[in-house]
Amino acid sequence: MKKDILCIGHITHDRIITPDMPNGVDCAGGTAYYVAWAMHHLPQSVNFGVITAVGQELDHEIEKLKQAGIDIQNLGSPTSVFFENKYGANMNNRQQRVLSKAAPFTIDQMRDAEADMFHLGTLLVDDFSPEVVEYLAGKGRVCVDVQGYLREVRNHQVYAVDWRDKLRVLKSTEVLKVNEHEIDVLTDGEKDLHRAARLISSWGVREVLITLGSYGSVIYDGNKFYEIPGFKPRAIVDATGCGDTYAAGYLYARALGADCGEAGRLAAAMCTLKLEHTGPFDSTIDDVHKILETNE
Repeated sequence: MKKDILCIGHITHDRIITPDMPNGVDCAGGTAYYVAWAMHHLPQSVNFGVITAVGQELDHEIEKLKQAGIDIQNLGSPTSVFFENKYGANMNNRQQRVLSKAAPFTIDQMRDAEADMFHLGTLLVDDFSPEVVEYLAGKGRVCVDVQGYLREVRNHQVYAVDWRDKLRVLKSTEVLKVNEHEIDVLTDGEKDLHRAARLISSWGVREVLITLGSYGSVIYDGNKFYEIPGFKPRAIVDATGCGDTYAAGYLYARALGADCGEAGRLAAAMCTLKLEHTGPFDSTIDDVHKILETNE
């Protein structure tokens, strides 16, 4: 059955290290994981599914998702992606290491994938080749989380780099999600967010989502800018997965007909709730509405 939204990406083994958890906590992660659980906790008004590829060590996480009723297909991989995310006192900043990788996605694996919107959760630069993105864009609309395309791994350390296939991939991208650090790399150091967003739009992207951590987000639809505030959480516990939670909320709301501003506010409220604990978004739509009503 054709999905409204199909998220494609690797579920990962994550190790989260914070000042409050100096020894680290191991858990599952990755765009596909955080988006799947966020969608699961929203009203089931959107037909959603996941395609991932993990090693056997994460089979138990796949089973949890299936038991929750999430439509997920595991293509399998010799190993899973293993990220170590280390945060300081400022949760907007992190140091990241990659301890293992998973197999990239291929066109042959995407033959039966059918969706109105394909959300590609890139984690590393070779997850989705330009050919795969172009193939999916021929079947539906494509949303790309740019983070993986800008990650070069050297001796397990992650370095921010521009990517050589940028213009080719973005021609096939309808929605692009970036954070303030990624947009700086993507636009060769353009500090003005509005000019940076217009530049990305000129490359073929229809909706540019710029997340700014606790400072909110900016959305550009090719004609209008939407300035979305960051809603203050009761506590800041763990920022891992916030960007993915934002993307889930935004795409969910857009699939139901919300405009960019409405979708951005719902996504921001979901991030506020996600920040308050380690792990994926697990609140209700009523909790989200309470955040929005409090900040009208």
